[in-house]
Amino acid sequence: MNESGPMRKSANTVWQVMSITRDERERLQGHRSFLVWFTGLSGSGKSTMIFALEKRLYKLGYRTFALDGDNVRHGLCADLGFSQADRIENIRRVGEAAKLLTQAGVIVLAAFISPYRADRQKVKNLMAAGDFIEVFCDCPLEICETRDVKGLYKKARDGEIRDFTGISSPYERPGHADLLLETGKYSIEECTDQVMECIKSRLRLAGSDKTDVSGL
Repeated sequence: MNESGPMRKSANTVWQVMSITRDERERLQGHRSFLVWFTGLSGSGKSTMIFALEKRLYKLGYRTFALDGDNVRHGLCADLGFSQADRIENIRRVGEAAKLLTQAGVIVLAAFISPYRADRQKVKNLMAAGDFIEVFCDCPLEICETRDVKGLYKKARDGEIRDFTGISSPYERPGHADLLLETGKYSIEECTDQVMECIKSRLRLAGSDKTDVSGL
């Protein structure tokens, strides 16, 4: 982040009204757009879920884009570390990117630890009403640690990584998630089925050939 503090929007910028509306883009693609936000501890299955869900939706003809926590730090958020301030900025940027993608008529699938309720609420506030679906990947810490192929939990417990969520930094559980996935208990397929059932009603677009979602 800028050492002088968060960047401020210039007073000289003016929002440009798009020549093609979101409704028009959704009609072209035959389905509604929205954001499905997966939150949970590292190793709780967030990334696994967004890519499994994306494959399912793609095969059914839905346009999607997956935003993964590690992937965005290779570009969009490459300048950010893991301090609390940088984590807040990371989620803010991702939220703005997700908003743009939904305006383009795309179903956005985001996988981010996003440990703070306030940050998740800020993303929700960016979106239009009904466009934010919070999915909590609820997995016991001990199971998350067994899935730790990068060895991050061990490094955190050994003091090599500071501010690690679940060990030396808090995770604030969602109080009212749209869906709670017990990813330590159910298979990927079973969890994907649960998410598909949750989003089924959001996919429908009047007049589209995709209005029949009974096969989801």
